[in-house]
This record gives sequence, structure tokens and C-alpha cells, in this order.
Amino acid sequence: MTLQSVAMQDGLGTLGCSLAPPDLSSVFSLQPVIEAAPGQALFWQGDDAKYVFQVEGGMLRALRLLADGRRVIVGFLHPGDLLGVSLKDRYLYTVEAITEVRLRRYPRRRFEDEVALQPHLRQQLFSKLCDEMTAAQDQAVLLSRRSADEKVANFLLLMANDRDAEPSAFVDLPMTRLDIADYLNMTIETVSRTITKFASKGIIVAPDRRSIIILKRHMLQSIADGDGCDFRSAPMSNGGRRAGFA
Repeated sequence: MTLQSVAMQDGLGTLGCSLAPPDLSSVFSLQPVIEAAPGQALFWQGDDAKYVFQVEGGMLRALRLLADGRRVIVGFLHPGDLLGVSLKDRYLYTVEAITEVRLRRYPRRRFEDEVALQPHLRQQLFSKLCDEMTAAQDQAVLLSRRSADEKVANFLLLMANDRDAEPSAFVDLPMTRLDIADYLNMTIETVSRTITKFASKGIIVAPDRRSIIILKRHMLQSIADGDGCDFRSAPMSNGGRRAGFA
């Protein structure tokens, strides 16, 4: 049953008013909510792709397992993101909850039928697929950076942008340092040491291990762009001493 038929049964189609066509979010709003605890896998790489999901709350990580048992984190998922939209018969990666998460789950075949019936939904789905490609390109840019400083600075700036690309000084980092290391193809020690360095020089402050506040965005951007930054003259701040990233 499509959303249009639901509207007709509710009597909405007899009011003579023009209803806006449903978007992907409204399609998912009719589906059941599921919850996952931190560390719980939503699905595994290679599983039959039975469902498409929309994230309603929390953060998840998407990862691929290599033949030698190592993992590579390919992205972090936020509210509004869709999972499984590639519409392959099997999931291409494993998705695990980082925090408590809430999702809407839609059977994949029914989702495909719904999208096929409504051209505007196909356009929105195409946009979501483009978002996935953009995220993959962002990670490729991160991994192409030569230094640890450049990689970590780019990552923090990336996480500081909300879904509308509006920068924020406060950056929520619920993932572990190991998650960041596996995303940036670095060691956990190097990630921790680099964040500590940024904090000690007053570029950021770390109130706890799950968030930072960007104090000097221009300096962080300069590092991310590969322009470098003179760390020699600035003394360690109290905020840096409290960071606890060593």
C-alpha cells in the first residue's frame, strides 16, 4: 500500500486540497522503530540485504572486514542517513551502533516498489546515493593527507559540520580513538598524541573524551590545508593538560 492510498483511506484525498508528495522521511515514518545498544551490529557484511534503514537518533559506524581480519571504518552515520540504499542483494559492510540508536526499518523489496512508483522518490534516493559517494571521496581525501596533523585536523573539521554544512565549535565525538584511527588508517597512539598536541597549543579544548571545542578554527583549517602551523611558541594550556588523551 502506497502513501497515496493511505491518504485516500483517511479521507484526505476528498478535501480538494493539494498535498505535497511524500519524501523519503515520510515513507519511513510509517515503518516500525527498532533500537540498538552500543556495540550491537545492525547487520553484517555479506548478509542478505533484507531491509533499508533510516537513522532517527544516535551514531553508528560502517566498516569492512579485510581477509586478514583487520577492519576498516568507511564512515560514521548520523540521524537522517539511510543504510542499505545501494540496493545490492547483500550488504557491502557491517554497521554497528556507537551510541544508543533508533532506526526505522523498511523491507527492501517493498521500499524498491515504493520508489519505483514515485519519480520524486527516485530523485531523492539518487541524491542519497550521491551523498554516499561524497562521503567516500571525503575519506579518500583524508587518507591522501601526508601527515597525522593534516588527517586529524581534516577529520575534526568534517565532524564539526552539521548536515547543513554549518560549522559548529562544539564537536561531538562519541566514537573511540580506535574508531578514529581505523577511519584515518593511523595508529591509536598517533591519533591520541595529535589531539593532545592540538589541545596543548590552544587550538581545541577537550572537556572530556567524547567531545572537543574548536577554539581556533583558522589554525585548524590551516593545518588541514597542509599550510602547517608553528607549534613551538605556544605554552601548554590548562585545557590541554586536562585533555587526558595521552
